[in-house]
Amino acid sequence: MPQKLSSIRRAVRSERMRFQTESPLSNLHNLCPFLPRTARFTLQKGTDMKPVPIASDAKQFIASDAQKLPPEQAVFPELHRKTLVTDTPTAIVYCEGNFAKIDGKTANGLVRHSQAYRVLSVIDSTYGGCDSGKVLDNVANQVPIFDDLDAAVANEATIPDTFIYGMAPASGRMSLEDREVVVDAITLGMNIVSGLHEFLSDDKELAGFAKIHDVTIRDIRKPRPNPDLRLLDGSIGDVQAFRIAVFGTDCAIGKRTTATILTGALNAHGIKTVLVGTGQTGLMQGAKYGVAMDSVPPQFCCGELERAVVAASEGEHPDVIVIEGQGALSHPAFCTSAFILRGSQPHAVILQHAPKRKRRCDFPNMTMPDPCDEITLIEAFANTEVIGMTINHEGMNDVEISKAITDYNCKLYLPVTDALNRPPKNLVNMVLSAFPRLQPVRATTIE
Repeated sequence: MPQKLSSIRRAVRSERMRFQTESPLSNLHNLCPFLPRTARFTLQKGTDMKPVPIASDAKQFIASDAQKLPPEQAVFPELHRKTLVTDTPTAIVYCEGNFAKIDGKTANGLVRHSQAYRVLSVIDSTYGGCDSGKVLDNVANQVPIFDDLDAAVANEATIPDTFIYGMAPASGRMSLEDREVVVDAITLGMNIVSGLHEFLSDDKELAGFAKIHDVTIRDIRKPRPNPDLRLLDGSIGDVQAFRIAVFGTDCAIGKRTTATILTGALNAHGIKTVLVGTGQTGLMQGAKYGVAMDSVPPQFCCGELERAVVAASEGEHPDVIVIEGQGALSHPAFCTSAFILRGSQPHAVILQHAPKRKRRCDFPNMTMPDPCDEITLIEAFANTEVIGMTINHEGMNDVEISKAITDYNCKLYLPVTDALNRPPKNLVNMVLSAFPRLQPVRATTIE
C-alpha cells in the first residue's frame, strides 16, 4: 500500500524550500431563413471530386432516430469503457469540482474513451464515492471517483503511472491548489499529462521536481518548434478518402465525442475510418493523427492540420477521415473552425447542437446561434455541405430528445440523431446517405 500523502507533503514542503533557493520560480447567409433542400450531394471517390446530386429522403431517419435504447446501451458500449491491453499506462484523472461539467470535458472524454491510458479513477470531491460512468452518462463503468489524490492512490496496489490534469478552464491555467496536487503526484513518481495553455514542462520548479523524481511532464498543447511548422501546400488535394468534419454551434458541445463515436461506428460497419484530433482531449485519448490547433501560430494552422490529414491518409489508406471540430465558425472568440475548414477541406460537415443551451459557454452575454444560420455560414465559407445534425442532450429527457430530433429533421430537411443515446447505425446511415458509393469491406451489423 502506498505511503499516505500527509507525511509526503511535509517532505515536499522542505524539499521545495531547498529547491527554490537554487532555482527561483518564474513569474507566475446572414439571418435569412434556411431553405429546405430538395437534393443532397455526394462526391465520387477516385474522380475529380465534383458534387453529384442524389435523392434524399430525410423522413426515413425520423423513425430510426426516435428508437429508445435500453438503459444498458444508453451510450456506445465500445467507447464508454474500452478494454485495453495490460501494458497501457495507468492513470488517475484530476477534475476537482468540474467532473461532468463543461470545464471538465477532458476528464469526461477520457472516462468515456481512452486508447492511450487505462483510467483507474477520477478525483472530484463533489462526487466522491460515486461511479464516474453513472455520474456522466447514467451507465456504470467501474471507474470510481475519489475525494483526493490520497484516496485515489490508496485504492491501488501500486502507484499509477500517470496523473492527468483533466480540466480545460477558459483561462488555460491551473490554480495554486491544483498545483500543489500536481507536485504531490510528481513526488509519488507519477508522470504528468496536461492539456493547459500554461506549459508545465516550462515551469522551472515543476520541471526540477520531475527531474529529481525521474518522471516526465507531457504538455499536449505544446507545438513543434517554429522552424518545423509548415504552411499549407495543397497536398490535401491528393487525399482520396472522403473527409467529414464534425462542427458545432458552440465550444464544449460534444464534437469530439460525436467524432469518436462516428469513427467507431463506421469502422464497425466495415468502412475503414481514421479520426484526426484537433484538441488536447482527443490527443490524450490516443488519436494517432492530429494537432492541438489552438496552440499553433495562426499562419501555420492550416498547414499543420493538412500535414496530419495527409499523414492519416498515407499511413492508413482509409475510406473516410473524420476531423474533430473546435469552437464554432460563428463564435467571435475562436478562429480554429475556419482553419479546420481550410486545412482539411472536408467534403461534408456534421453539425452538433445543444437545443437547451441558451447562451454560449463561458460567454453569458452571447446567445446561441440557430443551427440554420450556422449551416448557412459553414456552406458559404467553404466548398462543403452539412449532411446532418447531432443533438447534445444536456438538460433534456428522452421525450424532449425525440421531439428535438423530429423537429430539426423537418426544419432542416437533414438527418438528425443523438450520438450518445440513439443507435450508432443512425450516424452510419447519415454518412451513407451522403456518400452512397461507400461500401463496407465486410458485412457487419451495428446494433
